Amino acid sequence: QVQLVESGGGLVQPGGSLTLSCATSGSLFRVYDMGWYRQAPGKQRELVARITRGSTTNYADSVKGRFTISRDNVKNTVFLQMNSLKPEDTAVYYCNANIASLSLTNLELWGQGTLVTVSS
Repeated sequence: QVQLVESGGGLVQPGGSLTLSCATSGSLFRVYDMGWYRQAPGKQRELVARITRGSTTNYADSVKGRFTISRDNVKNTVFLQMNSLKPEDTAVYYCNANIASLSLTNLELWGQGTLVTVSS
């Protein structure tokens, strides 16, 4: 069974930086687009950034110029470099990926979530 495994969350001061990683575990045929979403307490889950297999990216307006999404297609890993972090970036961050399984079934996967807290 293919899963997404996230790492890199934690506590950081305002203005600081943090990098999140998300890798697939298990055998699959191909990973298509990947992305990061976040959910703050009392709010709905929202898109942070997405990246296609060809590395076309799109970002939420609130993170443009501060966050960078990238991927490694060999290792089926997606990264989120977060700079100039603000308290309002505090949330649980979820990795998302659209994949094709070994039986060529298209699946949407979610990671378990990693907490990012921006506070002094």
